Amino acid sequence: MSTAQPTSLPFAMPPELAEILSQCPGYVVASSVEELVELAAPPQGQDWHEVAYDVPGKGRVVEATVCRVRNGISANYPEPYMRRRDPDCMVIGDNKPTNKPTFRERFGCDFAGLRQETFEWLKKQKLAVFAFVAGTEGKGVDAVAVAPANAGFFALGLALLQGILDVSKLGRPFAPRAVIYVAPPFRHTHFEGRQVVVHNRLEHLHEMFSYNLYPGPSAKKGVYGMLLALGEQEGWVAAHCSTVQVITPYDNKITIMHEGASGGGKSEMLEHVHRQRDGTLLLGRNIITGEDRRLVLPRACELRPVTDDMALCHPSLRHERNKDKLALMDAEQAWFVRINHITHYGVDPHLEELTIHPPLPLLFLNVDAVPRSTALIWEHIQDAPGVPCPNPRVILPRSIVPGIVNGPVTVDVRSFGVRTPPCTQENPTYGIFGLFHILPPALAWVWRLVAPRGHANPSIVAQEGMSSEGVGSYWPFATGRRVDQANLLLGQILSTPKVRYILVPNQHIGVWQVGFMPQWIAREYLARRGHFRFSKDQIRPARCPLAGYALTSLVLEGQSIAAIFLRVEKQIEVGPEAYDKGAAILRDFFQKQCREFLEPDLHPLGRQIIQCVLDNGTVEDYERLIPHGTVEDTD
Repeated sequence: MSTAQPTSLPFAMPPELAEILSQCPGYVVASSVEELVELAAPPQGQDWHEVAYDVPGKGRVVEATVCRVRNGISANYPEPYMRRRDPDCMVIGDNKPTNKPTFRERFGCDFAGLRQETFEWLKKQKLAVFAFVAGTEGKGVDAVAVAPANAGFFALGLALLQGILDVSKLGRPFAPRAVIYVAPPFRHTHFEGRQVVVHNRLEHLHEMFSYNLYPGPSAKKGVYGMLLALGEQEGWVAAHCSTVQVITPYDNKITIMHEGASGGGKSEMLEHVHRQRDGTLLLGRNIITGEDRRLVLPRACELRPVTDDMALCHPSLRHERNKDKLALMDAEQAWFVRINHITHYGVDPHLEELTIHPPLPLLFLNVDAVPRSTALIWEHIQDAPGVPCPNPRVILPRSIVPGIVNGPVTVDVRSFGVRTPPCTQENPTYGIFGLFHILPPALAWVWRLVAPRGHANPSIVAQEGMSSEGVGSYWPFATGRRVDQANLLLGQILSTPKVRYILVPNQHIGVWQVGFMPQWIAREYLARRGHFRFSKDQIRPARCPLAGYALTSLVLEGQSIAAIFLRVEKQIEVGPEAYDKGAAILRDFFQKQCREFLEPDLHPLGRQIIQCVLDNGTVEDYERLIPHGTVEDTD
């Protein structure tokens, strides 16, 4: 880590940044993760480092406490609100086309004034600066991060997630087209303590102002917004998904891309199936009777992870021999892994071992660790006495993940996950989905437009009722227009006709609490099946058309899954009447959300598909809109 003058930096800077660095009391230029680990750690001889700022009208405010642990750095936020991403944190500071709230709309004034105030504040701080690429080399944006030096843990998280460059060894000109400015006290002085991230899209520069120190809204999703803006300009999508190559005990291989809103099971799709102490799989537990249903799976599939949350679906990745399938690669250098479901030792031995003895220092957030201890991913801090934080995280570099796939892969199945509440006759809800459903492509597009955030979301600040993350489940991070992203997604589906689509619930199937078992079983079943052709005897239109096709039977390793897990209306605790009430909730929600896309420049086929939703179309209607051969005729 070196101290430098602006004129000595090995790349051209925007004039505002050059002015900040020329006037601030000092700054360091980091070129490696190891340097940022040292910056994040408490000073020599101290156990703890308080990331604190003097805030006018409030005095000294501690934003985070940081300590060094044997396996990396542990950082915690005194304020429970700061431990999860606020879904309404993004605002747009410029006047370019957008469907997002602008700074003027939300705060009643232009952003220019606060932008200059932010620059003036940074000029008074000791700073940390480093270069990175948002995305991947050749398919991303050169970027610079500027943060207070005392917030080294935040800079470390950003560098782990997005990478860090030693520009002097890059071998090409480094030309920043994006800058991240971090100024934590402004959330207190200007935003009533709320998380706010401002995107300011200038003609040749994307500025992002992070007014908080939780990495989710800025270091993670803020950089995602930069990629989405680039893709919108160039005609491609950065998908919100995990991706895994699944290899069966019989050497069959398929690649599954799992999309969905936060909490929809993206990280879990990369996890090995969770087993009980006796080695069985707990398929579900009836929340009314307490009955358990279990499966025996002697040997699970081998998993080769590809992406965890952000994937570049760049057209140049598609190989000629697989031009009818989607190709993608990871857009990140590390994964922001939520570990709330790991509540004790032995839940996920693979991840536990990797995080206890990592070859590189990790960053732990919302984990209860003390100086010089080993941070354990099942030891979560508490939001209140007896209430564990629902969003503990560890940032896991891709380079240490066993079996990781580097480079592009071709997708066979696109899965969409949704968190579902319990559904009963007494309390009908949208928890009406079976173990998994087959979706026609037109309906798969609709699910990506709406992307229900779902039940008991652990990743974001809670909202009452059902809400939507919107187009591709990445709409909360996009800066432009909703319809432009909808058109890009539809074009992506039309250009990849050999991709198949499924819908997978998690948490509940009717009255059965299932966790993420449905997607693990779907993964094991589809990989073993080796193909995606279903006859009319194997699937039938679901009772709710928005659920596509329901399975009539499913056999895994010689064991039949009970029909009550495939078609929720067959559960005696639910029945057809409660199912239909839940379906009505889902239908009304989808119709409300879809109307927002009826812009004049919506793709004509997209308009037809949305009209099908508004007209309560059947599964067959969706099939006709984009013929796909989801169901094959029986001989």
